[in-house]
Amino acid sequence: MNDGTEESPLRSAERRRRRAQAPVTIDQKGLLAEPRRKKILEWLQEEGSARVRDLSAAFGVSEATIRQDLERLETEGTIAREHGGAYLKSVPQQVESLTLHHVQNMEKKRRIGQLAASFVADHETLIIDSGTTTTEFAEHLRGRQDLNIITNALNIALMLGAIPTNTVHMPAGQFKAPTLSLSGEKSSDFFVGIYAEKLFLATAGVSFEAGLTYPAIGDIYVKRAMIKAASHVYLLADSTKIGRTSFSSLGGVELINTLITDDQIADADRRAFEARGIEVLVAR
Repeated sequence: MNDGTEESPLRSAERRRRRAQAPVTIDQKGLLAEPRRKKILEWLQEEGSARVRDLSAAFGVSEATIRQDLERLETEGTIAREHGGAYLKSVPQQVESLTLHHVQNMEKKRRIGQLAASFVADHETLIIDSGTTTTEFAEHLRGRQDLNIITNALNIALMLGAIPTNTVHMPAGQFKAPTLSLSGEKSSDFFVGIYAEKLFLATAGVSFEAGLTYPAIGDIYVKRAMIKAASHVYLLADSTKIGRTSFSSLGGVELINTLITDDQIADADRRAFEARGIEVLVAR
């Protein structure tokens, strides 16, 4: 806090409750063809499939234009078109092997996960979000004992649930194959009345203008509920996420207490986070 006094966990959690907001979509209208196709691909990589009419409404272009975008993406080999929409071709293999799609910057993510795990002690109650960086974090928790874990990620639940002393809980909700996660309003209901010492949160992008952003609106409900349930929020995000925006916004960066990132973070960005009262930890 700015007056130099330490903010209690309950006051910190209440502050985030007041600032948490309903899903807000970032305006995608007016995008040129190439940036729009990139956003469409991000949507498919998050959701697994999409309808032409939904993409048309989201991006403010005609259904004919969306069909042209999907045709172009199909020629690149990552998606397949079907009547009224398209789906990600890699989904069946990902689910079968329990692997995630986003495998860029993995060395940075491993270092971030290792540093984040150093803040977890035996016997703690944790909320762990789905994602590649949070999966790396979970990998480094294999040596902990008696953890009480709440996660929306199937792969993380299987990994940490295999440790006999751990207790793992999962919310209900819609299964999203590309992220191996459960999402939506049903998932958020699970967190009512839950209290956890720490939340380890993922993001698709973080900027000082748009805040924490994600490719899918359904994710916002469960992530907002996670934040309300946690005393301390750690955002695990490699430096390539800083300055990026995705489709829907969870809220401002002030929703987090600590950012754990890699040593490629710009000095100006680090100062900007710290000026907002956010601790910045750098994994080297």
